[in-house]
Amino acid sequence: MAEILVLVDHVDGAVKKVTTELLTLAAQLGEPSAVLVGPGYDTARERLAEFGATTVYVIDGDGAGGSGDHVVAPAAEALAQVVADRAPAAVLLASTAEGKEVAGRLAIKLGSGVITDASGVSGSGFVATQSVFGGSTLVQASVTHGVPVIAVRPNATPPVAAAAPAAAERVDVAVTFSDAAKLAQVTGRTVAARTGRPELSEASIVVSGGRGVGGPEGFSPVEELADVLGAAVGASRAATDAGWYPHQFQVGQTGKTVSPQLYIANGISGAIQHRAGMQTSKTIVVVNKDPEAPLFEIADFGVVGDLHTVLPQAIAAIKAHKA
Repeated sequence: MAEILVLVDHVDGAVKKVTTELLTLAAQLGEPSAVLVGPGYDTARERLAEFGATTVYVIDGDGAGGSGDHVVAPAAEALAQVVADRAPAAVLLASTAEGKEVAGRLAIKLGSGVITDASGVSGSGFVATQSVFGGSTLVQASVTHGVPVIAVRPNATPPVAAAAPAAAERVDVAVTFSDAAKLAQVTGRTVAARTGRPELSEASIVVSGGRGVGGPEGFSPVEELADVLGAAVGASRAATDAGWYPHQFQVGQTGKTVSPQLYIANGISGAIQHRAGMQTSKTIVVVNKDPEAPLFEIADFGVVGDLHTVLPQAIAAIKAHKA
């Protein structure tokens, strides 16, 4: 089978969920191999093998990026080197801010076409499904020149462990990074405050609040519902622009794109900008006191009512069910 390269999204070898999704997708398209840029192979090896990686190409040298002192440019150069050596059928990356930048840089280096924000990839032609025009239209696209470089949305593919985990072979790749790749340098780091909730773009359940919460204090029932469900918290652009919730939790075209199994929108009217960031969710529940709210058009289930009345009842019912 043709080799499919997957760029590992990790922190010091702790493999993120989106990488297991990409390996699952790669196994459906060919023979999955992983490319690990930066330190952490010993930590990542077992996880990568569990999801079918037969080979792990390790780039862990000066300027390798990952958890090092440089950002995305070295990762693109490292991937380009592996592609040149191995001639894979396709390259899959996570459609995150960092992943999409690596994809663009890699495509330029390879002279290849690139597809971002894919919600699925199928067939020997690597036909990708995308949501375009603010989420109003689904299209199918394929790369017609060079090695396809495809960035896939997190949560687009349910991760499935390999029936027989591979004995992943380590292949060390020596890469000499250009001076240009090392110009952008990390000068400091701040550890994000931990909430105990899953990361927004990887969560299987997301509970979001919008203008209808009424103010910063209105996010309390949203957060409580998220906690009883083990969910991440999101927010609309209106809520973050008003300063009611931090911008890193914004869901939408200019925020984060999510595709969870369950998305619960509370007090969000459903502007096209917000819909573009969440409408590929598997099940959508809308709570809004305005029965004409546009988000009801794409909802699987809708509740017309005040979220401050509805959510406490839902929270109580869920807690009673768990008891």
